[in-house]
Amino acid sequence: MGKRRLLAGFAAVLATTSLALAPGTAAGAHGATHQDEYKRVGYFIQWGIYGRQYYVKNLETSGQAARLTHINYAFAGIDKTGTKCESVDPWADYQRPVSAEESVDGVADVAGQPLAGNFNQLKKLKAKHPGLKVLLSLGGWTLSSRFSDVALTDASRQTFVKSCVDTFLSTGVFDGFDLDWEWPGSEGNAGNVIRPEDRQNFTKLAAEFRKQLGKDKVLTAFLPAAPAKMDAGFEANKIFKYLDFGTVQGYDFHGTWEPTTNQQSALFVPRNAPTTPDFSGSSALKAWTDRGAPKKQLVLGIPYYGQGWTGVTDANRGLFQPATGAAKGTWADGNEDYKVLATLPQQGYKVYHDLLSGQAWLFNGTTFWTYDDPIVVAQKGLYVRLAGYGGAMVWSLDGDDANGSLTKAMYTTLR
Repeated sequence: MGKRRLLAGFAAVLATTSLALAPGTAAGAHGATHQDEYKRVGYFIQWGIYGRQYYVKNLETSGQAARLTHINYAFAGIDKTGTKCESVDPWADYQRPVSAEESVDGVADVAGQPLAGNFNQLKKLKAKHPGLKVLLSLGGWTLSSRFSDVALTDASRQTFVKSCVDTFLSTGVFDGFDLDWEWPGSEGNAGNVIRPEDRQNFTKLAAEFRKQLGKDKVLTAFLPAAPAKMDAGFEANKIFKYLDFGTVQGYDFHGTWEPTTNQQSALFVPRNAPTTPDFSGSSALKAWTDRGAPKKQLVLGIPYYGQGWTGVTDANRGLFQPATGAAKGTWADGNEDYKVLATLPQQGYKVYHDLLSGQAWLFNGTTFWTYDDPIVVAQKGLYVRLAGYGGAMVWSLDGDDANGSLTKAMYTTLR
């Protein structure tokens, strides 16, 4: 409890000063370097260029790119043969002509150029920030169905990894890969192939990536918060020999699949939590170290979105109360970007913080949103420093506001 109170005190100071969010604390004209002590990782979603109209250029104009060490481009997948890497959206990835207005450097693509789309814009972004690493994330929730197949044998692993290297590293855009297999050895999205030997084969797959990538390229993995999924799918005392670091899921602890409001991303389990045992960011990290993972290779995941319920009983400021269903969201009910949630206090919502548990929520008497604001993000960064972990990761960068407020908060405490 002493560490909790110390962090709560820091958070209280952050709540009453603009120091933590001050502009002009960027990493400099050339961005972050790969040798930075703390990793600051952000996922850029491939499909954000469509309805969300979120472009690689927004990483520059918001100031996010200058404050990150790594960008994970989500996602590439596994082809229908179950053997090779493939782009799941070639138009977004490398075909779409980008206008001068949407371009990182203000220069439009020209007809016939060999590389366009998001890939070319990421290449331009790296030219502005030479220390910034861009990784291609493989898999994700909906694209993990064939991982068990490609990881099954020496031959399948060699073929798959070679296809990833040949197809994507040759573009000159990517500095390595992020393995987002959700989840080896246990249930993920419906239809995923699952085998008991997935646990050992994940280690072998990581080893094959490291062998073909060499020491200079980056290899990371997205890792679960649930101990049962850790035990089913990962040899925690072996995989970090091959990974530069792993990003640990620090969100979706609770959501509208449950009938009661709750925290989705608290740093510590809140007092009077109705679920026992419960999830938290700190307990997820500790579960990995308990299994042999090195602290400095663990990076805490932070959400740039919230989970929301409506029809909520007006008691306890909305927390741990019954609800009638999911709150209305822009892209999906029960889910909303931080940039939208940040405007709700002007619409009658009150912001609440539990500084001892490291969580925030919004409530207007009927609708409840659990989310991370800049105070919570800064508090999590302080915890990472105090506890000796490796950094923070965010899903996903398009959820931040136009000023990159959450990313600036993360940078302030993890630079």
